[in-house]
Amino acid sequence: MRRRVPRAEDGRVTEIITGLHMSPLELLALSGAVALVLARWLPAAARPPVTIAAGAVFVLSAIVLSVAGIRWQMLPVLAGAALALPFAVSPLLRRRAGRETRRARWWLALPGSLACVGLISAGPAAAWAFPVPVFPEPSGHFAVGTRVTQWTDPHRPETATAERGDRRTVVVQLWYPAQRSPADAQRAQYLGRTEREAHTVSDALARYIGLPGFLVDGVPRAHTHAVFDAPVAGGGGRFPVVLFSPGLGGVRTQNTAWAEELASHGYVVAALDHPYDSAAVVLTDGWTITTRIAAAGDPDEDEKRSAETSGIRAADLSFVLTQLGRLDRGEIAGSLTGRLDTGRVAATGHSMGGGAALQAARQDRRFDAVIDLDGYPHDPAPSSFDQPVLALTQAITEDTDPRYLPRLGKVLKLSTATSYRLTIPGAAHITFMDGPLYLPPVPSLVGSLGRTESQRVVAAASLAFLDSTLRHQPGDVTGALSAYGDLSVQRPGGGR
Repeated sequence: MRRRVPRAEDGRVTEIITGLHMSPLELLALSGAVALVLARWLPAAARPPVTIAAGAVFVLSAIVLSVAGIRWQMLPVLAGAALALPFAVSPLLRRRAGRETRRARWWLALPGSLACVGLISAGPAAAWAFPVPVFPEPSGHFAVGTRVTQWTDPHRPETATAERGDRRTVVVQLWYPAQRSPADAQRAQYLGRTEREAHTVSDALARYIGLPGFLVDGVPRAHTHAVFDAPVAGGGGRFPVVLFSPGLGGVRTQNTAWAEELASHGYVVAALDHPYDSAAVVLTDGWTITTRIAAAGDPDEDEKRSAETSGIRAADLSFVLTQLGRLDRGEIAGSLTGRLDTGRVAATGHSMGGGAALQAARQDRRFDAVIDLDGYPHDPAPSSFDQPVLALTQAITEDTDPRYLPRLGKVLKLSTATSYRLTIPGAAHITFMDGPLYLPPVPSLVGSLGRTESQRVVAAASLAFLDSTLRHQPGDVTGALSAYGDLSVQRPGGGR
């Protein structure tokens, strides 16, 4: 399977090959570079033709790469080949000039060759550690469409600014069941509506987590499986709705693989950008709003700010649900009119967004279920609520986080419906988003499930819960969830 980088004019040579994490053109440059280094160690008769061929392949592919766009992962390859090139070509030039050539003694040449090979090897290693993400193929029978919209709540002031009359605005991306598009249809850009927006968001995310932006420059190159503004799937039925709030500093696209998987199974997923909280929100007029969230250093003050942020996010989720209802009724123009079942809705979120989803459900009974992806509840005064909850978490103990389990357990006990906490072995906090697709597979960072298995497990558990709670499909949801980790069940009245 291959995934195209977003330069249509470059042809298939710029497609990233899954597993190898490099394009055919990059592999050609890599092969030429390696051959240049190894040519010195070949028999005398083989050295000239191999050197000429390797040099030609490397130079031509490097020129094309410079036009198509060189990823930073290829710089060590170029450097290693550049160091080897003079030593590989100079004997040929001396021979052509009729001068005697004498090969350096092997013990003098070996360190240089090893240094060049080491540099060249750093290229594919870097491409493996920081790849262009390749999204798993959605497993449902629907194709996936996507669109982005922006809504302003006329009744809610924007508290993050001092400007009078400023009203709360959110950017929402919808993933929905769609008709099949032609095989050559342009797939949606990851992280944004355009490549420019994707780079803006990628740079902001890197700054937010303290990474140099160039390390993840492959992320905005990625395309997903969805097609922008694809026609909605036929049949005329209504689709259950899943609202999603990202993590603190996160963005609406951070769980794209999860959203596409749900949409392929007949759900409409609406993911939010929360302005002044998300790392970067690009509005329809091109204005970019960056996060204003920063730690105070005082635990009490930070918890107060988190509670305020959670409350704002919960209100955002309720507002978007209202807008989706208007969209379904035709009060807002859109292709999903008459196709949204806003009587079957789940509030979901990751990290801070998971806590906000729990708070939104307690405050707004229009939500029928909640999925909390490794999120901490920040509502300072939680009350009882009727919706079932699925809390997907990494392995957390009272030793690693003494506050999390008591706080989450307290909230789950407040539900009058059967709720579930599923601990996924090998998961880390980033397991529950797209991060494993493009970050180094370091277990402490992204978990030990692997790049695609992380996506499969989180989406499959979510679907099992949603199918049971929103679609009321028959089956043993407890057994289905148990297949993905260690399950604890919280029954009404505190029973287990």
